[in-house]
Amino acid sequence: MSPHLIAEWAGNALLLVGSLAVLVGGIGILRMPDVYTRLHAASVTDTLGAGAVLLGLCLHAEPGIHLAKLLLILLFLWMTSPVFSHVLAKAAYGEPVRPYTGATG
Repeated sequence: MSPHLIAEWAGNALLLVGSLAVLVGGIGILRMPDVYTRLHAASVTDTLGAGAVLLGLCLHAEPGIHLAKLLLILLFLWMTSPVFSHVLAKAAYGEPVRPYTGATG
């Protein structure tokens, strides 16, 4: 097997994994009961799903400006997504939004 074929298959696998992670995360955002669990689903989707899709696209891209742009987007995403999630969780905790415990009453 040639290295180009291996990179193509790995890129396709990453695109598939990323797409499935985004789909499952989107369903999780809709189904979760409170802001904190929805935020967790969104941050996992953002980091894992979009990261895998971008890495898959990087494996398909030719060396040059397009690959550099994809890598910069990936770096920006991985640096800002955890910070954004933390800020949202802290803002929700500062308000009278409490985590869902499942208890009634």
